[in-house]
Amino acid sequence: MIIDLRLNGIKHSLLELDKPASIARIIKNSDIDRTTVLSYKINHREYVNEEYTPDRETLINCITYQHPEGYRIYQDSAIFIMAKALNTLLGNEHSLVVEHSIGDGVFCEVFNTDHWTEQDCARLQTEMMQIVASDLPIDRIEVRTDEALDIFSAMGRKDVIKNLKYNYQDSVSVYRCGKYYDRFIRPLADRTSMISNFQIIYHAPGFILRFPNQEKPDNMPPFVLPKKVFALHQEHDKWLDILRVHNIIDINKLTDEYEISEFILVEEALHEKKIAEIAADIVTKKDVKIVLIAGPSSSGKTTFAKRLGVQLQACKAKPIVIGMDDYFLSRDKTPRKANGDYDFESIYSMDLEFLNLQLTQLLEGEQIELPRYDFTRGVRRRSNKYVKLGKDNIIIMEGIHGLNDTLTSEIPANRKVKVYISALNQLNIDNHNRIPTTDCRLLRRIIRDHQYRGYSAEETMLRWKDVREGEEQNIFPYQENADYMFNSSLTYELGVLRKHAWKLLHHVSPGSSAYTEAQRLINMICHCKDISDALVPYNSIIREFTNGSIFRY
Repeated sequence: MIIDLRLNGIKHSLLELDKPASIARIIKNSDIDRTTVLSYKINHREYVNEEYTPDRETLINCITYQHPEGYRIYQDSAIFIMAKALNTLLGNEHSLVVEHSIGDGVFCEVFNTDHWTEQDCARLQTEMMQIVASDLPIDRIEVRTDEALDIFSAMGRKDVIKNLKYNYQDSVSVYRCGKYYDRFIRPLADRTSMISNFQIIYHAPGFILRFPNQEKPDNMPPFVLPKKVFALHQEHDKWLDILRVHNIIDINKLTDEYEISEFILVEEALHEKKIAEIAADIVTKKDVKIVLIAGPSSSGKTTFAKRLGVQLQACKAKPIVIGMDDYFLSRDKTPRKANGDYDFESIYSMDLEFLNLQLTQLLEGEQIELPRYDFTRGVRRRSNKYVKLGKDNIIIMEGIHGLNDTLTSEIPANRKVKVYISALNQLNIDNHNRIPTTDCRLLRRIIRDHQYRGYSAEETMLRWKDVREGEEQNIFPYQENADYMFNSSLTYELGVLRKHAWKLLHHVSPGSSAYTEAQRLINMICHCKDISDALVPYNSIIREFTNGSIFRY
């Protein structure tokens, strides 16, 4: 029997066994450090513990913290331990809500209890460390749905009960640690001792659960709160309170009761109102002639730029769109990555000198010929398109480096403003199962890549790791440089994206290394009810991904 042993998806060794053996025994005879492995993935399909014994040819992927899947397992397991600790400290009367990611952690609030304090954070940290030190097993068990309803009813978990009743199945998977039960849609670590590094930081009105550096799990760097991003989250959270929508079930209920169309109109109106406010403020800054727009992949930058242009015109300004991608260096001058591939996401792949020269010329009243980049040949060509800034003109440039001052280093600060766009999803499945912002963007990209580029879901997912690494290097470090922030997330969007993504994700074959990721996304969107595309306004950011937009791309 052949065992294909891998570490974080990388081939490690081929082992030939005379008889079946548990994963623990297999790993013991390898040089893989068992203490670093959070979970084992079999044949790209399912997660198992080390007691699992394969009885046929099997691919075993050892997942550690450094792997994206391992990182999610660690985070969810830390949340599980935190929830268990709070249950020990406060009992069943409290309500823990994991609200959204922030920096290298997640922001949480505790309801139905006295005012949360720094002392409470210290008590929570201590209790969590005791649970970790106890090395308790975290067991995934299958129970009848009626039994699960009894368990969570006794715990006062109305959020889980509502979810289970709405998505009724004969049985469900739950996690148990001692006498504590919880429901998680993603896999957890096998033991509490595997989650040894975390930090609880007080931040009114709640606290932040921090996770260690992904590359160095023993390292917990000093915390720097992204204040502007956090404020954007809080602003959106207040609107969700007003709209009385906090989780998937609330959206599903609106869909079932035929009230979703009005909700969509309200959300889209809030988007338009925010864009109009940004435009109106920009035109009050008489010296500003350049608007730089940046954000991570699939955040809706292009549609935002077009809608901002419309609102600027409504304010009697005349926008001129200049393509940032037309200022790439010729291919022979493009920097390369360590592996020899071209690094197109590096800011130094841009002709910074030429870009700054042309922008300076425009600001000084000169006429310029805009460049046109030939991506096929990797050279810049003439466009025969000439522009000159008039009194009411404002330049709009959209691209990943817009927030980096290096991009426009020769342009005075008072002549430009920066806008950061991100899809900061705050919709949960229940109080403990958040829907990561990254997943919403990935779904958007899967659909758009298939719609406009002919890529399969598998191709997009396999490229996603490189995309995320580029964002971590070139976008997120500069987000606090923004003068304006815009949350492009729409609370209802998963219901629209679901039907577009469903078939694409199901086409990923079980033999693919993207299969588990596809199944994870399917497991997430299966909680959503379909929302018709016909209800989505034609200028919506969602139309950038699903087709049918009034704008040309």
